Amino acid sequence: MEDIDAIAVLQDPVRRRLYEYVVAQGREVGRNEAAEAVGVARTLAAHHLDRLTGAGLLESGSRRLSGRSGPGAGRPAKVYTRAPGERSVSLPGRDYRTAAELLAEAAEQAGLDVGLSAAARRRGEALRGSDEPCAGLEEAMAMLAARGYEPHLEAAGPEGEGVGEGASSVIRMRNCPFHAVAERFPPLVCGMNLALLEGLIGADGPVRARMDARPGECCVVVEASKNNQD
Repeated sequence: MEDIDAIAVLQDPVRRRLYEYVVAQGREVGRNEAAEAVGVARTLAAHHLDRLTGAGLLESGSRRLSGRSGPGAGRPAKVYTRAPGERSVSLPGRDYRTAAELLAEAAEQAGLDVGLSAAARRRGEALRGSDEPCAGLEEAMAMLAARGYEPHLEAAGPEGEGVGEGASSVIRMRNCPFHAVAERFPPLVCGMNLALLEGLIGADGPVRARMDARPGECCVVVEASKNNQD
């Protein structure tokens, strides 16, 4: 299916809400849960979820939602997750990805990491404008969501050691806006991304950005700064 046809599938408002709900969960979602979340009947939700799967925007599978196995565990239910890959439409046609990859390759070969990070930090500060650094995680969440990072809160220890006594929250991001280029040039682009977010949220404010790469998510997390945790 062409990208423009796949994107057109989201024109239906119920279908778009179902897609957005599944994507926001970051896990498999069953038909009953999705239907309840957007306030529609299960049969209607199933129809739209299968349309989204047919368009390549979601992937479907099956598992027992009860968490049990063996006799009496019930039949496997159909579940959905976001499909990998990107969909985009540009009229007239543009190819910014190739330009970005060429520039990243040249910057990497020339050892321009420091200069790129400095430029990214300045761009983040320019995007923030005259606003003060983010006052807390909630404000940072809103700013990151507006930039397409798909942030969500996750409990973590003071240094990302997991949930436990004294655990705080960190913001992890399910989407990297620079994913395609970061896959080819991870140190360069992830460093650029970190610097951009430092400028965007404020490097010396109540929250800070740091590297903490995890498969399938952005390489940067945002948390309360150490001074703010004390």
